Formats: sequence, C-alpha cells, structure tokens
Amino acid sequence: MRAVLQRVTQASCTVEGEITGQIETGFLVLLGIEDADTAADLDWLAQKIVGMRVFGDENGLMNKALADVDGNILLISQFTLFASTKKGNRPGFTRAAKPDIAVPLYEQMIKKLSALLGKEIKTGIFGADMKIALLNDGPVTILMDTKDKE
Repeated sequence: MRAVLQRVTQASCTVEGEITGQIETGFLVLLGIEDADTAADLDWLAQKIVGMRVFGDENGLMNKALADVDGNILLISQFTLFASTKKGNRPGFTRAAKPDIAVPLYEQMIKKLSALLGKEIKTGIFGADMKIALLNDGPVTILMDTKDKE
C-alpha cells in the first residue's frame, strides 16, 4: 500500500462537475493498493497518516498531528502509484490491485481513518475520472509505502 500525503490548506475532488469531497486544513491522501496488501498494511498506514506530525506548533516547528489542528482528510484512490516505468515510456499497472481487492481495502481505510480521527473522511469516487484541486501548504508532501517502512 502506498500513500502520498500532501499537507493542504484546502483540497477538493470533483467528478462530472459535482464536488464529491472537500476539506480545509488537513491532508490530501492519494492511496494506491496492490494485490499483496493486507489488513496489517492498512492498520499501519492509517496510524501513520493520523499520527503524522507535520503541522506547525507555536514555535513554527512541525510538531502537531491532524487532531491537534482539527484537520481533515480527503482520501483519493490512485492506482497509478503502482506504475511500473522500467520498460519503455508507457507505464504498466500490473501491481495495482483490481477493484475486487482494492475497493474493500479502500472502504476499510475510510472507516479506519474515520475511527482514528473521530470525524468523517471526505473522498473521491473509486475508479472515476476525478479532478483534484489543492493548495499544498509548505509544500509538505510525504510518500509512504507499507512494504518499505522508512
């Protein structure tokens, strides 16, 4: 499972002209799921996302987590995070999980993040052609991979 966290002051997802999810301060999370992902990957990643201390404290240091700043999450499914660019210029996506595996894990991630954060998680629509708008704050962008826990 891979996630790209972007600290934002605002972010939104639009599908066919309708806003499906919109937040102010918080994280835009792009989530990629592969066939090998498990509930353990999901739990580890959800804990990391909610606990990530990248919001400024009174001294301007990145010491605060989402809950400390009353932050929100906009979660977007992003199979292209598992693009293989090894050969040629057209990426392959064979590592990305098919919907029968990815959708249940995506839905579990929404529930897990909501339980950990204590509020509703805003989302896109799985598999839809989404338009994402964001104002990256910092910019702060962090890549996490459950198979490479750095």
